[in-house]
Amino acid sequence: MTNKPDLRFLQIWNLSFGFFGVQIAYSLQSANISRIFSTIGADPHNLSYFWILPPLMGIIVQPIVGTLSDRTWTRFGRRIPYLLVGAIAAVIVMCLLPNAGSLHLSIANAMIFGLVTLMLLDTAINMAMQPFKMLVGDTVNEKQKGFAFAIQSFLCNAGSLAGYLLPIFFTAIGISNIALPGVVPDSVIYSFYIGAAILMLCVVYTAVKVKEMPPHEYAKFHGFEEQSGRKEKTNVIALLKKAPSVFWSVGLVQFFCWAAFMYMWTYTNGAIAKNVWNTTDVQSVAYQTAGNWVGVLFAVQAIGSVIWALLLPRFKSYKKAYAISLLIGAAGFISTIFIYNQYVLFFSYLLIGCAWAAMLAMPFTILTNALSGKNMGAYLGLFNGTICVPQIAAALLGGVLLSLLGSSQVNMLVLAGGLLLLGALTIRFIKIKN
Repeated sequence: MTNKPDLRFLQIWNLSFGFFGVQIAYSLQSANISRIFSTIGADPHNLSYFWILPPLMGIIVQPIVGTLSDRTWTRFGRRIPYLLVGAIAAVIVMCLLPNAGSLHLSIANAMIFGLVTLMLLDTAINMAMQPFKMLVGDTVNEKQKGFAFAIQSFLCNAGSLAGYLLPIFFTAIGISNIALPGVVPDSVIYSFYIGAAILMLCVVYTAVKVKEMPPHEYAKFHGFEEQSGRKEKTNVIALLKKAPSVFWSVGLVQFFCWAAFMYMWTYTNGAIAKNVWNTTDVQSVAYQTAGNWVGVLFAVQAIGSVIWALLLPRFKSYKKAYAISLLIGAAGFISTIFIYNQYVLFFSYLLIGCAWAAMLAMPFTILTNALSGKNMGAYLGLFNGTICVPQIAAALLGGVLLSLLGSSQVNMLVLAGGLLLLGALTIRFIKIKN
């Protein structure tokens, strides 16, 4: 196997720049889905069920994209065709989803329309998101991989910052943040429109600037013979049996981490509306103001994540960086139960951002360093199951746990902190392998 050459900073930057746009779409979804469905008329105890769709589509779409792209080669490359198709589909659906309450449908039909468009959006986002992780795994050598995923984490969180702040930006320049009962405010609708445009521009930039390795070069750098004639079939079960141990040990950590963040996305809106604005009325001005503030808090989280992502490469041990990050994030979640001031919550979400930065960078750095390149896409697609399964489990249990915790949504954030503590403890089972 020939060692991959070092890449220049701009080359590494270009590999992930499109992720900035994809993450704007993802952050708009994560910050506003509970708000959109609550506004349409969803019961708080049922909110977590709407969140089953994003990970469910991820666990279906990402392994398919990974497996197929491993066996794809076109003049546009191996991964980039899937990236472009996913981005185009996401742009279309982003213009439909926030209008679920604006089509003069009954509440039931508006919910169905919202669910269908949410499913399509998640399918498209997952199709556009997965190729970026594969591009880094394909192209970057082991020495630079930690730095490359840190850059990806930085761009991801910068995109999150932009997406989270769009609704409050439009409110500040005079776009209405309230609407008729059951209708999503224009500030949210316009945010999705602008986010769709930025997504397309960023993805096109990466598609134009990045040139993927042709098959013979890819085979040379990844230590296997290029297949000729009939393409080799990929057996998913066989791949899982041969998966390196870190696939499973990191996956265990992922379970606790992604369940925790599922509860953050689902319950932050209701938690701060009650704790800070003292309201549970989804049609009130106070509730919609809290909805905008969720975007601000998630933006603060993104800022904390961007800062922490710059510090992560300074740690000599991946495991130590990972564990410390999750412990800091757990403290952030648990602190929310004691805070009744909207600005003091900045402290909590800055700490949560440290965990998020590590979740975006550490698992993929550890895993891709333990993989050969032959089935890189397939393994990364399968590894996405360690992100999706915990979110599905958390969503299915969300209503039950909310009832057990006194129907207090802020208690669900404390539960998220406990899950991150468990994630930090399970890092000890990871055995780093190159």
